[in-house]
Order: sequence, then C-alpha cells, then structure tokens
Amino acid sequence: MQNRFQPSRREFLAGLGGVSLAALLPRVSFAQSLPLNPDVAIIGAGGAGLSAARTLMQAGKNVVILEAMSRIGGRAYTESATFGVPFDWGCQWIQAADRNPLLPLAKEWGFDPYLHDLELDRIYYGATPRRFTQREMDRTKAIEERFPKINRRAARWRDGPVSSVLVPRTPEEEAAMTYMFPMDMAVDPGELSIRDWARQTDLAPNYLVQKGLGTVVAKFGEGLPVSLSTPVKRIRYGGKGVAIETEKGDVQAKACIITASTGALQSGFIRFDPKLPDWKEDAIGELPMGLLAKIPLLLDGERFGLSPFDDILYERSGLQDIYFLCFPFGMNMMIGFVGGSFAWHLTAEGTEAATDFALDALRRLFGEKAPSHVKKAEFSRWANIPWVRGSYAAALPGKAGARTALARPIADRLYFAGEALAGPLAQTIGGAILSGEAVARDVLKQIA
Repeated sequence: MQNRFQPSRREFLAGLGGVSLAALLPRVSFAQSLPLNPDVAIIGAGGAGLSAARTLMQAGKNVVILEAMSRIGGRAYTESATFGVPFDWGCQWIQAADRNPLLPLAKEWGFDPYLHDLELDRIYYGATPRRFTQREMDRTKAIEERFPKINRRAARWRDGPVSSVLVPRTPEEEAAMTYMFPMDMAVDPGELSIRDWARQTDLAPNYLVQKGLGTVVAKFGEGLPVSLSTPVKRIRYGGKGVAIETEKGDVQAKACIITASTGALQSGFIRFDPKLPDWKEDAIGELPMGLLAKIPLLLDGERFGLSPFDDILYERSGLQDIYFLCFPFGMNMMIGFVGGSFAWHLTAEGTEAATDFALDALRRLFGEKAPSHVKKAEFSRWANIPWVRGSYAAALPGKAGARTALARPIADRLYFAGEALAGPLAQTIGGAILSGEAVARDVLKQIA
C-alpha cells in the first residue's frame, strides 16, 4: 500500500490525552497477601504470566504474579456493562486454534467456540464506495495468498520494509495489503521487517467466543497467586537472585519472568539495577507496539442487508480504512477495526473523532440514514494504558533479530516472555501462553 499517511505514534506519545480505557476496567480484589520470598516472581498477569505461573506451580514452585492493573488478563478483557452484552476490548479470536491451548480449554469449560473463517465477504472501494465484484474478490484472495510467498523469497537475501517488496498497483492489491498489515500485523508495511513478517504463520483456523475470549483467559488464571494493582518500580539483579521493588513491599526471588509488553518496557516505568545491557535495550526499542483499535457500534436492530459474522473491508485513500465484524452471534453490534498509523492518529484525536469516522463510513456504505441506527459508539484506548501502550509488537525494518535478542535471559535470573516472543504465533494470546510455558520450563532448569 502507498505511504499515504505518515505514522503518528511519536505525535501521540508526546501528548497522551482523553479518557483511558482503564476507566472502563472494574477493580478486582484478590484476597492473598503479597508473598515476599517466592521461588519465581512473574511480572504481568496476561496470558504469558498466567501460563508461566501454572507451569511453575505444577512443578511445585512457589510463585507470585505482580500485576500493575486491577485485573488479570492483560490485553484479553471482556466486559458487559458498556453494551449490555459481553464485549472483548482486546484480543477476540482464538487464533491458530489447532495449536492454541485455549481452544480445548474453552470447549472443556463449556464456552462453545464458534469457527469463524475471517475471509472477507464484502470489499468496498473509494470515497464514493463501490462494491467489489466477485471476480475482484477472488483476485484479492489470490493476492493474499501470493504476497506472503513473494515476501518470503525476498527474505532469503535481504531485510528492510515490506513496502519495498510489495507495491500495490490495483485496488485489489491495496485491499489485500490493508487486510494483511494494518488489520492483522497492526502496522503499515513500511514499518515492518521483511524477515519478521516472513516468519509469521497462517493463523487459521480462528474461533470466536460469545461470552468473550477475555472471560476464557480470566478462567485460565483462576486461583493463581496474583497481586493486583502492584506496579513494579525497580528490578535489582546484580547480586544473588532478584529483588523487585513495589509499593506493597520488596519481593526476593531466585528468578524473575518479565511478560510486560515492549511498549511498557519502553516507557521506563520499570527501572533495572544494573541497567539492562545495550543489546537488550536495543531489542526492546526495535520491537515497538503496533496498534489495532476497535470502534464498537451498538445498533437498534438494523442489519443493512448483512448477515451475522459477515466481514467487510472499506478501502479508502489516506490509509483511512476500516474493517467491520458484523453482528457476531446475532448481537446488534458492528465492530469496526482501524490499524497501523491511522489507528495511532485516531487515538491521538480521541473517541469522538474515532466514532465520527466509523459513522461516516456507515453513511457512505449504507446511506445517509445509516448512522441514525447507532445507539452507542465507543473506542478502545489501549495505547493510553501505561502498562500496555499498544496492541502487539512488530520488528522494525532491518531489525528481524530483535525477537531473538529480547528472548535471551540475563544472568540466568531475568527471563522474558510474551506475545512478542511467541515465534510464528507472535501477536496472539495463544502464542503468549505457549511462550510463558516454554520460558517457565527454562527457569525450572536453573532453579531445580
């Protein structure tokens, strides 16, 4: 896709404003006191942290999870108060379900996951949108299959921005690249490493959960020793073991697993003593967070001729594209997604600008009266939460080795896990869970 809109991440981070998504998060209390001398301290109660804790506890180790927010789940969060139905503000699909440990658990726990193919049912193009013909839809799908192969061939001999390999020249190519990059990797192709994208796998099959994927992840974490609202201030690892400073007291452990996002690590809220080696700092900086933001719309029952689970992409100029997941499980909701630099731009502008954009898209697609059917509109603000700062990490052009460097432990005491370190399943909750389990097994080899 053309570089039609310059990234606004720097502009946005220079002046965070508006209402944070944190305002929507309920306070949850875990009754246990803060263990001060566990075998392993885990920073972050997202999928990786919860998985690491379960693995270590199954091996008989004493652990504590230190979570800065007032709930568990990280970027997996379901709530029902806003729209009267369960809504996933963060990750929503059980992706790569044939390799994802959450699918069998969701089935075992009675969540009845629904297979959703995520293939586009409609594509609209242009300021005065015209709907793609079936022939154009077929060409777009073929491009989605061909472009990754072209990129993998390029990755054999060089790195750089994906946009230097894939240059769209037709509306079908533009639509395919929007769906593959801002709406999938959460970055524009000019901000993504050729080799990093070449390592990512096809994430099919995908499942949705009517009660919310965040609800499944919350159950995954039930009974674990989590200290909520406990941001870590400093990690000292220069002596024997690890000392972790929090406002609730210091924790002494044999090892520490850090599952915080690269966005949180880049923020500097967690200090390290001694400071992290330059190679580790570089790796964190070379894996900035992309952004995939949601604009959920609650309607009055109007369907615009669409069916439940329809997937629509509206391709416009200036990177101002939007994808709609329509009426999942028959709910009166259309969930808009914006990604990459445009998502950062709308986040900087605020909720009103984001919802106005989505309503204008409805007007252009379905007529002047379409916005009148929307009863409530909201906007996710993950970039505003200090402990998150985005959606998921992607390696910058020429920095495909950053994930390997980030994964390397320090002094056999500091270990790193999370979606950024999930290999071909990076950016997914399933990958984060598998990463946490794998790193926990590495830790067990050191402290056994």
